[in-house]
Amino acid sequence: MQNTHSIWTYVDAKRQEFEALSDRVWAMPETCYMEVRSVAEHTAELERQGFRVTQNVAGIPTAVMGEAGDEGPVIAILGEYDALPGLSQEAGVAEHRPVEANGNGHGCGHNLLGAGAMLAATAVKDWLAANGVKARVRYYGCPAEEGGAGKTFMVKAGAFDDVDLAFCWHPECFAEVTQASSLANSRCDFTFTGRASHAAGSPHLGRSALDAVELMNVGVNYMREHMPSDCRVHYAMIDGGGIAPNVVQATAKVRYSIRSPNLPGMRDLVARVHRIAQGAAMMTDTKVEMTVLSAVSNLLGNKPLEDLMWKNLSRLGPPEFDEADRAFARDIQKTLSEDDIADAYARFGLGEPQDKALCDIVVAPEIVRPPMMGSTDVADVSWVVPLVQMNGATCAIGTPFHSWQLTAQGKSPAAKKGMVHVAKVIAATAADALMDPGFIPAAKADLARRTARTPYVCPIPDGVEAPVAAMASKGAA
Repeated sequence: MQNTHSIWTYVDAKRQEFEALSDRVWAMPETCYMEVRSVAEHTAELERQGFRVTQNVAGIPTAVMGEAGDEGPVIAILGEYDALPGLSQEAGVAEHRPVEANGNGHGCGHNLLGAGAMLAATAVKDWLAANGVKARVRYYGCPAEEGGAGKTFMVKAGAFDDVDLAFCWHPECFAEVTQASSLANSRCDFTFTGRASHAAGSPHLGRSALDAVELMNVGVNYMREHMPSDCRVHYAMIDGGGIAPNVVQATAKVRYSIRSPNLPGMRDLVARVHRIAQGAAMMTDTKVEMTVLSAVSNLLGNKPLEDLMWKNLSRLGPPEFDEADRAFARDIQKTLSEDDIADAYARFGLGEPQDKALCDIVVAPEIVRPPMMGSTDVADVSWVVPLVQMNGATCAIGTPFHSWQLTAQGKSPAAKKGMVHVAKVIAATAADALMDPGFIPAAKADLARRTARTPYVCPIPDGVEAPVAAMASKGAA
């Protein structure tokens, strides 16, 4: 059996190239489906590293795939590079200092996520070639995780149909093998159409679409008392009908994000929200149209993969941060509340907060964490391919995600150390899996057991395409 520990040296050999890739993507933050320059950087790096490149994966302009190897099992390592609106921030400073007013920023660390995933894929590629192992490794550059369900559309198009194992990761403040937990989520637009009129001279002739949106929001808010407590519903006004108060608004649009721990629950809740919208339309004598923009499933775990990744994470230990890293992290913590820091410890099941700036442990699998109440399109991949994720320690403990503080740390030495640390764990886990002939069948059997009663049904309705145009016009948060 090959010594898979040696794959760490392949990560170290290329780390500077991928740290630079991460920095370049950080400096060009682009939101959901608009990651044109970011995917170009990833495509160019794949070509430099000797991957065979496929662009426009699943018909999505900002999705890319690089493959190495000609035969054998297929290992997929998933990356992202989308940013968020309104989180522009200068790097390396512990005060709110936007680079561009209301500009985009990498407030979820996806500049690190994509570069670290490709670093792991490149290390696996180089290790396969050096050791004569017959396998294929792919890097998938996946757009629009933030609200656009890029991977769900890719799954629906069959982009992962021949993949045997899949790996992903996410920046965090602690290092762990991710415990599979997320909410299924559907993002829908409700467009109301009424009739314009003079709001003072002939209000009786108008039918206000804006009134319909407001009544819908009131109805959904009253519904909250009567829906499961582990579900979530959020909304944002996309079009209020104009800026003239003396015109009865003939059109208005509201966007809803509807979440539930599982797909059946999500579908039921979407139907209830839709009925409330129809009721609001009846009350205002308007019409309503519901459009599904995107949707994702709940995340499935895979015990064989989780155990193997934990073996490699525990063997490697936590990232090695230095005093300069900790000093900057302490400065960031000064901008946070005590609740922010306490929440980070609670999310990882670590009890009372400690006087630490950065992670110095690996969180053991037996520690019980509360369920993750967010959503991710990685979940849909987990329904069709055995998949495992890791959280990597890349930021000060307590850093809220989707915040300027996270953007400020996106180019820090600590963030890059955490990224490289994750790449080593993923690469070693992939190598171990390939060297054990019984591993892939065991991982697939685990997935088959989890989906036996509820086979995968894509939550995106037939005929719905990736909402590139919609996100271009309004963005996604």
